[in-house]
Amino acid sequence: MHLVAIVFGLGRLRPGPGTWGSLGALPLTWALHVLGGPWLVLIVALLLIPLGVAAAKAEMAATGDSDPSHVVIDEVVGQMIALLPVTFGAWAMGAGVLALWPGWIAAFVLFRLFDIWKPWLVGKLDARGDVWGLMADDIVAGVFAALVTILFAGLAHGLLM
Repeated sequence: MHLVAIVFGLGRLRPGPGTWGSLGALPLTWALHVLGGPWLVLIVALLLIPLGVAAAKAEMAATGDSDPSHVVIDEVVGQMIALLPVTFGAWAMGAGVLALWPGWIAAFVLFRLFDIWKPWLVGKLDARGDVWGLMADDIVAGVFAALVTILFAGLAHGLLM
């Protein structure tokens, strides 16, 4: 469970283990998209939630810390959620997922912004101080980033002009 919580060592990288965890989600999301399309990305992201809760709970118990910085499975899940519009967009257009590289950048930057800034519901969930708060704040930050990524795509492609 420790290896899952720290995503096989990404959580031990410094500085900014959360950013390293988010970066680790990028090749994982790409590989899942190539192997099984956006539905596989969605399924794996959903499956990682209970696995992440269990791993984070074990790590919290082992360290006595309610939010250990080396636990980054939550960032991986949140980043994968933020990337869902990109992977579904590529699939819907019949394009290679890397062709939507501006979406990858937007989803990454927006997720990190919401995860660090912790606006509204993200901050409320983080303040819980329990394992569900640890996971849920990143899930919601991922949803927020996904929604803004969709908004940016609509603006960039003239759909919202």
